[in-house]
Amino acid sequence: MTTPKRPGVIDRRGVTVGDGTTQHAVRRSIDTRARQWLLAITLLAGLLAAVALTAAMAPADRSFALLSEPVQSLMSVATPLFGILLVRDLRQTTGTVRITPTLLAVALPAAVIGVFGVLVCAATLALAPADIADQPWRHAGTIAVGSVLTQLVAGLVGVGLGLLLRSPVVAFLATIVLPLGTYALLGAVDALRPAQPWLTPYGSLQYLLSGDMSALRWAQWLTVVLIWNVGLVAAGLALFKRHGQSGR
Repeated sequence: MTTPKRPGVIDRRGVTVGDGTTQHAVRRSIDTRARQWLLAITLLAGLLAAVALTAAMAPADRSFALLSEPVQSLMSVATPLFGILLVRDLRQTTGTVRITPTLLAVALPAAVIGVFGVLVCAATLALAPADIADQPWRHAGTIAVGSVLTQLVAGLVGVGLGLLLRSPVVAFLATIVLPLGTYALLGAVDALRPAQPWLTPYGSLQYLLSGDMSALRWAQWLTVVLIWNVGLVAAGLALFKRHGQSGR
């Protein structure tokens, strides 16, 4: 017996843009020239930052942790754009669309960016060895995992704000202004400063990219994920459905 073919997802022009599966969503995350250029520029920025930082640091200051934080932080500025663009694709379809593949698809560019950052930091440190008493590769495994997690969080922030804000430009600006603005506001009040790693991505990723994690710091990171990923995406999905498109 022949298995019925799943109907494609149709855009507003009546053109089939995919079958709504995770496989298609993953391909779509980097299948246009503009998205490929965005990925290439993001990776190039990370490479140049790693080289520049290594050259600027005294040998006594070089370590994998001290390179990883600024390099991954810089690249994470662009990572939310992939999530925002995937959500824009959903807005250009009619009928019922599936959101779950989009949430999974954003992991592809995020993982590529995170792993690339790990490799360039490791390569530049290996080519310009550190001259310090402490181990320059200390916590390297945790930092490598933390680098990918950092980019995943950034990508999902893009999905959440892309669902909440219809304009991709406004959504992208919000991915910068809201997290950093919250971090700055909390830091401006001494009594609120301890809340930074609990309530802001940057406050948490500083520990994650240092590799010096504890049970408390993992709990802080999970809280950030609940607020900036689970919470934003849930709110965005509710608004998305209210505007007439269902998702699951």
